[in-house]
Amino acid sequence: MKILLVQETDWLEKGPLQQNHLMERLSLKGHEIRVIDYEILWKTHGKKELLSKREINNVSRVYKGANITLIRPPLIKIPHLDYISLVFSRKREINKQIREFNPDVIVGFQILTPYIAMKAAKKNNIPFIYYWTDVYHTQIPFKPYQPIGKYIEKKILRNSDKVIVINEKLKEFVVKMGSDPKKTHVEKAGMDFNRFNLEIDGSWIREKYGIKKEDFVLFFVGWLYDFGGLKEVAIRLSEVLDKNPNIKLLIVGEGDAYNDLQKIQKEYHLDNNMILTGKQPYEKVPDFISAADICLLPAYPTEKMMQEIVPIKTYEYMAMNKPVIATKLPGVMKEFGEDHGVIYVEKPEDTLDKAIELIENGTIKEHGLRARRFVEKYNWDNVVNDFEAILEELT
Repeated sequence: MKILLVQETDWLEKGPLQQNHLMERLSLKGHEIRVIDYEILWKTHGKKELLSKREINNVSRVYKGANITLIRPPLIKIPHLDYISLVFSRKREINKQIREFNPDVIVGFQILTPYIAMKAAKKNNIPFIYYWTDVYHTQIPFKPYQPIGKYIEKKILRNSDKVIVINEKLKEFVVKMGSDPKKTHVEKAGMDFNRFNLEIDGSWIREKYGIKKEDFVLFFVGWLYDFGGLKEVAIRLSEVLDKNPNIKLLIVGEGDAYNDLQKIQKEYHLDNNMILTGKQPYEKVPDFISAADICLLPAYPTEKMMQEIVPIKTYEYMAMNKPVIATKLPGVMKEFGEDHGVIYVEKPEDTLDKAIELIENGTIKEHGLRARRFVEKYNWDNVVNDFEAILEELT
């Protein structure tokens, strides 16, 4: 089957996200996949060019042998003009792919590009699937534009042949937005238990970063948002170190909060207890998780962007027998409930006190085992098979 996926984030530099896993696995099963993406991080590249356009063949980020054709329509690399150019170049490229690639189905992530793709799909009698992994309009940086984004989302939801969401909380949200409940399906995040397996030895990570056997490692991996709570966790760490000198905070990733975390590290004298590795290759993530004792999800529960989502890293933490300390994010609480390896706190800074409690009462391993048992049912093979069934139903 020929599948055209459109999105407004970077296929190569963000994630890997749900769509990376799903499409690469589909390509391994013989489906032909083309992806239209957006170089959202172009400002950080340092490469001076006014206009970019390229096609990249045989793209594989997660699974060896996967074969994705990545298409990047022309982009004017000037702030604000980049989004304007996106509208026109996406429309031309989508129509071109419909003519030349002749997709059996189009799958859309985010807002503007899926809207263009949905309209083109309707015009050409091609089934369109709107795939929700986040509440997309809350991710628009300029908040006055968010109501416009929400309006466009509603239009897409009401005109899609199928709507797929990754958790029950998101399903409730899109149905309220106008999605037909009969056409709305929940496809949970999948887990690759071969990649995130219990035999992985992360001792080399601990050795590399000077972490001793008696140290307790609190771990986070992902994009470092300002609302992610890590700055508050770091400051609280500085306050408890006198009585708990063997706690280490290990952070893997890049993002908005990285520079602030570096400043906190220096100002609060955390050079020996907070480790900032920057972005790391995805294939090393299981080793980092293995090196940890407790994993963190400390984002502010009041942040709109975090209300309905369940980050895929949560499943990855849990698959490797790691308890997760999380703030009371509604989507996460609905997904995992109580006593399944996720321990909830009110505020980001409460994370440290809860971690100390788990260390002192010796329940880290117990919570980790509960976490693993809960996620064992989330297998990528099942997710891919369910998605294939939806594709066959539509085509």
